[in-house]
Amino acid sequence: MTHAQQIEKKHHFQVYNRYPITIDRGLGSKVWDTEGNAYLDILGGIAVNNLGHCHPAIVSAIKEQAEKLLHVSNFYYTEPQSEFIERLAYLSGLDRVFLCNSGVEAMEACVKLARKWGKKHGKSGNIISLSDGFHGRSVTTITMSKSVYQEDFEPLPPGFIQSPYNDFEALEKAVNDQTIAIAFE
Repeated sequence: MTHAQQIEKKHHFQVYNRYPITIDRGLGSKVWDTEGNAYLDILGGIAVNNLGHCHPAIVSAIKEQAEKLLHVSNFYYTEPQSEFIERLAYLSGLDRVFLCNSGVEAMEACVKLARKWGKKHGKSGNIISLSDGFHGRSVTTITMSKSVYQEDFEPLPPGFIQSPYNDFEALEKAVNDQTIAIAFE
């Protein structure tokens, strides 16, 4: 067990399983552990680091921005963010976008938008998720995830049901005229 692993085992909540590998550095699609072993990084930081590690153009852009302005609260506007959301809206074909910090925050926003849409359209039904999924670590999103993630967190929020994964017939039966959304991975 590496020093980093010992520290985390002692001080970090053990809420998810980890591989016994301490990553030290990366380049492109490869990462190296503290023992010098190379790995192909097919996880990409759970889809955060899809462009690889340490690409010179990305490093340069991050460095340039960090030397100018690192973070601004969303109470204010910035040119880069405004230009980014304009481009994202254009590329997605949507009128508006929502920027957030994590997948769980994105799923929570989806739930809120779905419920708001349901209320606006007179629907009071459930949000249906597919079993065996994982949608995040908040109480709302574990309600939508597989049951193993729900243990010890009851009571769970109402308004959610699950349909078996890859069973289109069951999903079709679960949907009715009051259903407000279907969430799946």
